[in-house]
Amino acid sequence: MSDQSLLSVVVTTYNRSETVAQVLRALAVQTDRQFEVVIADDGSNAQHQQAIALSAAACHLKVTHVWHPDVGFTASVARNRGVFHSSGNYIIFIDGDCVPDVDFIAQHRAIREADCFVNGSRVLLSPSFTDQVISENLNLAGRSLGYWLQRRICGDCSKLTGQLRFPLSRGRRQAQFRWRGIKSCNMGVWRHHFELVNGFDSTFNGWGHEDADFVLRLHNAHVIRKNGFCATEVYHLWHREANRQSESFNAEKVRSRIGTGQVCADIGYAQLANDASVVVRRWG
Repeated sequence: MSDQSLLSVVVTTYNRSETVAQVLRALAVQTDRQFEVVIADDGSNAQHQQAIALSAAACHLKVTHVWHPDVGFTASVARNRGVFHSSGNYIIFIDGDCVPDVDFIAQHRAIREADCFVNGSRVLLSPSFTDQVISENLNLAGRSLGYWLQRRICGDCSKLTGQLRFPLSRGRRQAQFRWRGIKSCNMGVWRHHFELVNGFDSTFNGWGHEDADFVLRLHNAHVIRKNGFCATEVYHLWHREANRQSESFNAEKVRSRIGTGQVCADIGYAQLANDASVVVRRWG
């Protein structure tokens, strides 16, 4: 049974311990404390798993870590497993290299509506600034507008929307399906809507567009997209692009579903099997 006041933050990760440490540290200083953290680990190595435990302890943060073996890029399965081991009635998905500001949870709680999912936004950080954040262990959460203005002038961040707070209702609802701007690295959805569309579709293998498919099926289920720009931004630490050899195939699969009205994933949340290879640990 889900907790009606608890929000579940599902953090997707794979072998980037230094960035997950930044995310956990930011989550530990949120103004809204009614949330849990679930790490959806897509097959990281033992060193990364241990680093997550150490980061959780250092932040005094309770963390559920859900790991499955590395069989390639299977973020859809990892997210579904993360939700399965969560308890909140509202799920926020972020990636393990996307650092939230101090009011991130509060803003997601405030912006949500009964008939909507929230498509969040991100601020891209430069390679050099990302290196500085990691090497100097800089805390990004709670920085001032002046700090980010200086970073913008230096070319260290892509925009200043992380510091802006626009009204949470006006002009945010988007009735039509629109591919552009879909970001599973920052997305909020009600658990019953997630279950209605059968979660993420694990037939999407490799990088790309499993999030667009998820949003398309939410749209087909009459769940309205609400954009979270200038409200729920995260700071996206730079990384090299993932292998994108599956992108065009996955994109074509989404295109083929437009107009079909498909709601449920072919193989998704409801098809999660009791897999003895999945390891669940709880820290804090």
